[in-house]
Amino acid sequence: MPDSITAGLPLLRNASGESALCLVTGATGYIGGRLISELLQHGYRVRVFARNAARLSEHSWISQVEVVEGDATDSKALAKALKGVDVAYYLLHSLMSAGDFESQESSMATEFAKLAKTAKVRRMVYLGGMIDQRTTEKLSPHMHSRQETGEILRDSGVPTIELRAGVVIGSGSASFEMLRYLTERLPIMTTPRWVETRIQPIAIRDVLRYLVGAAALPAEVSGDFDIGGPEVFTYRKMMLQYAESAGLRKRIIIPLPFLTPNLSSGWVGLVTPVPFTLAKRLVASLKNEVVARDDSIRALIADPVGGLTPFKRAVQLALKKIKEANVETSWSSASLPGAPSDPLPTDPNWAGGSLYTDVRTLETADTPEVVWARVEAIGGEHGYSTASWAWQLRGVLDKMVGGVGLRRGRRDPDHLIEGDALDFWRVEAIARGKLLRLRAEMKMPGLAWLEWRLEPLEGGGTRVIQRAIYAPRGLLGHAYWWSVWPMHGFVFPSMAKNAAFGKR
Repeated sequence: MPDSITAGLPLLRNASGESALCLVTGATGYIGGRLISELLQHGYRVRVFARNAARLSEHSWISQVEVVEGDATDSKALAKALKGVDVAYYLLHSLMSAGDFESQESSMATEFAKLAKTAKVRRMVYLGGMIDQRTTEKLSPHMHSRQETGEILRDSGVPTIELRAGVVIGSGSASFEMLRYLTERLPIMTTPRWVETRIQPIAIRDVLRYLVGAAALPAEVSGDFDIGGPEVFTYRKMMLQYAESAGLRKRIIIPLPFLTPNLSSGWVGLVTPVPFTLAKRLVASLKNEVVARDDSIRALIADPVGGLTPFKRAVQLALKKIKEANVETSWSSASLPGAPSDPLPTDPNWAGGSLYTDVRTLETADTPEVVWARVEAIGGEHGYSTASWAWQLRGVLDKMVGGVGLRRGRRDPDHLIEGDALDFWRVEAIARGKLLRLRAEMKMPGLAWLEWRLEPLEGGGTRVIQRAIYAPRGLLGHAYWWSVWPMHGFVFPSMAKNAAFGKR
C-alpha cells in the first residue's frame, strides 16, 4: 500500500503484467537509500547496484531487493546489473572525488548510457541540478558536470527523464545540512554575496515523489524538467525562515561583497562539518539563481494531496522529535525543532545535526540483577555517585534560572517506572534489568539524555554501558556543552563506577 509520498501515482508493469524492475544506482547515497524504500512501498521490484554490498546490510529493505555488487567503471558488473531492467535510476556522482571529477562523471555516464541501450532499458531517470537559463555566467564545475551528465543520458536513445532540483530540504542532504549548521551556529553572521541569490527549495518527500512518478511516464516523454517547491526566496530569507521554524532567535545577516567563493568555501568548511571539497563545489553553484523555468512536470506527475510541501513544513519534517525507542538512531515523526533528525545508513556521518556523547564501559563480576538494583536506585536520597556534589551544584544553578533543580526527588527510593520524575530527569524508557534512560528536564540550550545498558557476560558478570547524550540547540548549545565538559571528568567516571561496583 503506497504511503502518502507516492499515493495516487501509477505503477509501471512489464509485458508479462509484473510490476516493473527498477535498478537503483547510488544506493549508499542520500537519495538512493530513501528512493529504494519508496519504490518498494509503491509496488516495484528493485535491484540495487553498489560498490560495497556490505554497506547496505543495515537497511530495513535489504531482504526485499536484489543486490549486484560492482564499481560504476566496471562494464561487466554494470551490464549484469542492467540485464532485464525496465527503469534505471542514475544517481551516481563524483562530487567528493579529488582532481578532475568532471571527466570521471562524463565517463561513467557515457558507459552507463551505452549499456542501458544495449540492455533495452525502457526508461532512465536522472536527478540533476537546476540551472539558471538566464545567466550568461560560466557554470560552476559542479553544475556543468550535472548538465553534461544529463545530456549524455538523454542522447543515449533510451527515453530519459532528467529531474533538476536545487536545494533539497531533508536531513542528510548536503545543501540542507549546510543551511542548518550555518543558521544554528551563527546568530550573527557576515556572509558572502550569494546569500542574496534566489532559491526555490524542494522537500525531499516531493523529490522522491517525482522520482517514483517518472518511472511510469509514457515512453514518448523524455527531456529535462525543473522541480521545485511552492516558494521562492533568497538564501538569506531561507536562513531566517529556517531559524523561525527551528525555534531559534532571529539571525542577523550582513553580506560582505569581498567574500569570494574560495573564501566563503573555507568559511562554510570552518563553521559547518560539511567536508571542504563538497562545500567548495556547493558554494560555487550558489552564485547563480536556482529557480525553476516552469512547472511543466506537474502536468505529468500530479502533486500530492494537499500540494507540494512548503519550506517551513519541510524543515519541521526534517527536524524530527527523537523517538523513545532509540535515542541515537531512531526518530519519530513528531516535530521538535532543534532536535537531531532521522539519520539513515545512507546519510553522511556529519549529517543530522551535532550529537555529543560521553560513553563509559565497565565490566564487573556482579550479576545483572545486582547491578540493576544500583542503577535503578540512582538519584533522590541515594545521590548519583561519589561526585554527587557536582549534581547538587548543577541543581542549584538550575533553580537559579527557573528550573526544577533537584527538589523533585523520586516517587520511590528504589524502583522506577516509565514517566517517573527523578530530580531534574524524567524516566523516558525502562527495560528492567537491561536499560534505563533518563531525559533531562533542567534548563539548558539543548536536549540531553543519560542511559545505562546492562549486558550479561559469558561466564558470569555484567558489562555496564553508560551514555550521556546531548543535542545542542544553536551556538549557545555548543558553548554550553564545552563549558560543562571539564565537570564530565568528575561526574561520568564516578557514576559508571558506582553502577558497576557500588560506592567505595
